[in-house]
Amino acid sequence: MTETVLLVGGGGREHAIAHALDRSEERDEFDFYACAGNRNPGIAALTDGFETLDTSDTDAVVDYAESVDATLAVIGPEKPLAEGVVDALEEAGIYAFGPRQADARIETDKSFQREFMEANDIPGCPDYAIFTDMELACDYIDEYDGDLAVKPAGLTGGKGVRVTGDQITKAEAKTYLRESDYEKVVLEERLVGEEFTVQALVAGDDVLITPAVQDHKRAYEGDEGPNTGGMGSYTDATFQLPFMSELHSFEALQVLEATIEALDDYRGVLYGQFMLTSEGVKVVEFNARFGDPEAMNVLPILDTDFYEVLVGARDDGSRMPELEFQSRATVCKYAVPEGYPTDPQDGTRIEVDEESAAAAAAEHDGDAFLFYASVDEGDDGLYTTTSRSFAVVGVADTIGEAEAIAEDAIAVAGEEGFHVRHDIGTEELVQSRIDHVERLTE
Repeated sequence: MTETVLLVGGGGREHAIAHALDRSEERDEFDFYACAGNRNPGIAALTDGFETLDTSDTDAVVDYAESVDATLAVIGPEKPLAEGVVDALEEAGIYAFGPRQADARIETDKSFQREFMEANDIPGCPDYAIFTDMELACDYIDEYDGDLAVKPAGLTGGKGVRVTGDQITKAEAKTYLRESDYEKVVLEERLVGEEFTVQALVAGDDVLITPAVQDHKRAYEGDEGPNTGGMGSYTDATFQLPFMSELHSFEALQVLEATIEALDDYRGVLYGQFMLTSEGVKVVEFNARFGDPEAMNVLPILDTDFYEVLVGARDDGSRMPELEFQSRATVCKYAVPEGYPTDPQDGTRIEVDEESAAAAAAEHDGDAFLFYASVDEGDDGLYTTTSRSFAVVGVADTIGEAEAIAEDAIAVAGEEGFHVRHDIGTEELVQSRIDHVERLTE
């Protein structure tokens, strides 16, 4: 039987997934299709067919999957997971690598996430309180001795969280809640430290982790400005980041394994966002899929055939191969429209010379990858939308070399109409992370 793989989603994360599948040694042995709400030109170029549809519409996804005779599916974004697309595909007899709707609540409902952690004694849970009455939440802010993270319980695309003592004052936090239309919020103790992400691929009894990544949520250099979906990220040439030890990786893995055991029959990706604090590793949040941009760091250096991972996962994890990664560092930088995320300006033409980017990478004895995210395809080329446009990833032996590649590669597109956080992966910023952890642990 010929396998047919369906990729659901059309962002930079999904372009990275498509790239990983396209370079499979078995690529000639399976058909490959994709569907998304936007036509990602990078994904379209790698697949045998691409359908534009609302991926939150489970019926539409299943109809398309059946029309191409899909036997395997991999789900990229969180919204289809929240709507139960995995359950719907499963009912249609199609295996989807992603959690069922009930398990996806570990991401889609932050109140469930914290109550689940507490009920199952999962380590790393901060102090928290849940409110459906915003005035009671405001009273709690007044009474709490310390700073708080204010989190809407539902999905906000990484842009809904506000932190007192960092981004806003307690008075501004109360105004934020009173002016919102949130039905439920979670107020958590503010975790102080350095954030890192560990993503695990899960099926059956297998929990296979990927190298730790540090994302940069703030819009502007020096970690200033509003939160975004992620402006870029980096990995080191080992499984740890420069400010981490193997013990920190072990603590993160313990949290992931305890969570997966408690969820029971979880499958897909479990993304743990952690904070390395003076008291050890704490959980900022879980996501039920690859991160964006974090997928763009780990998938290009994955030596294991990702197609074989999907096939093995379908067989209850009994054949999911061990993950092997190149011992190389990566730096990912996003180009976003000017004004993003508060007042993004669309309509800038995108011109990226991939050959020039590759040549720049070769000068540093490394590799460069381009991943498209949210773009509009016109008759005369590609244009920016109001969301993140495209990302470049530099891969080299060291973070510094990978950063230089990413800088050279993204410069090929020019700077007019775009904003880039040029400090991501620089020696100065990485050293500041190391110094921060040293001060915390003195």
